[in-house]
Amino acid sequence: MRLFAAVLPPDRVVAELAGAVRPLRELEGGGGGALRWTGEAGWHFTLAFMGEVDDAVVPELIERLERAAYRTEPFSLRVHGSGHFGGRALWAGAAGGLDALRLLAERVDAAARRAGVPMEEHRRYQPHLTLARTDRERGDDGAGDGLRPYVEALAGFEGTPWEVSELALVRSRLPGPATAGWEREQVPRYETVARCPLGAGLGGPPGEGVAPVRRNLDG
Repeated sequence: MRLFAAVLPPDRVVAELAGAVRPLRELEGGGGGALRWTGEAGWHFTLAFMGEVDDAVVPELIERLERAAYRTEPFSLRVHGSGHFGGRALWAGAAGGLDALRLLAERVDAAARRAGVPMEEHRRYQPHLTLARTDRERGDDGAGDGLRPYVEALAGFEGTPWEVSELALVRSRLPGPATAGWEREQVPRYETVARCPLGAGLGGPPGEGVAPVRRNLDG
């Protein structure tokens, strides 16, 4: 299954950001190509992308993620500002406990490697919540001029802080081809495979009552 670990913002934070993004959908973009807006129900801050993971590896992966979460205290975070990856993607940024967020991302990456998940070469973590993508291919970043109006419109956004108290292991299902009577899905579908509480003060050590929890995040 295709997996990644993430911090999921609460519904009230998603609603705030959605209110700021809604007018942007009416803007006429330029050279970045048609924008494909991500589904609000699936908005997240990725900690580590794992790609295709063998089902047999998942139990150990969850156990190691629980340990990583247990070693990390809860921290404050808020959605802040905006940015873009070349001409490929528009995103909202984060502020607050960024050191804690980066530490958690590093621990998640290490946990996945120890579980036997082949991970990409480690890069400096850039917190971002993807709002829209263009048709540009990876590596064809361009100047991002077509996304500039969107970035500028969101530059001053400041969301309400919340306490990050868990990380989530999420399964993503990519949009499938169109079938008879049905249009092609436009956004991935997400399902939370496991939730791992942060901090030693939120319960017993990993393995003592911490169970995977499923939640449908179809957007």
